[in-house]
Amino acid sequence: MSEYRRLRSPGGIYFFTVVTHERRPILCQNGAADQLLGIMGEVAKEVPFRVEAYVLLPDHVHCIWHLRDDTCDFSRAWALVKLRFTKYMSGLVEFRTATETRTRSKIGRCDSAVWQRRFWEHQIRDDADFEAHFHYIHFNPVKHGLARRPMEWPHSTFHRFVEEGVYAQDWGGLDEWPEGIGNE
Repeated sequence: MSEYRRLRSPGGIYFFTVVTHERRPILCQNGAADQLLGIMGEVAKEVPFRVEAYVLLPDHVHCIWHLRDDTCDFSRAWALVKLRFTKYMSGLVEFRTATETRTRSKIGRCDSAVWQRRFWEHQIRDDADFEAHFHYIHFNPVKHGLARRPMEWPHSTFHRFVEEGVYAQDWGGLDEWPEGIGNE
């Protein structure tokens, strides 16, 4: 089995991608989005971090977390988020019925049918890197064909940043996406 090495820097800023098991589109239905964000807020009190930006799509979440200076245990934070959200989803009859079959490997590792085992993280290097990931997060619903503009997608911090004057309400339409950002 592979051992993953993660770069951990106290006070670091990280971009994360966390994906549902088999890319099941469960994160934006039946109150799941509000529940996941609430759980993230609870965990942030235990393993201190600040959510700088996020977007929830049906089958994955992207976010930027700023860790507290004395803390860099984002793996523990994600483990808690995933565990608590899995407990919530397991309580929904329609979810249990749709996911009753799990592989022997998942059962042996006590994995659920909610999340992929791991997550992807990237440590933000500088202001330009932060800005690129910040825009990537907010444009993601447009990239995936879920909205024509970020403002149309309800599950992101884009609306907050419009209110704060960071973005114009009409930012990020299909015709104005910067070349080379989010095209990968």
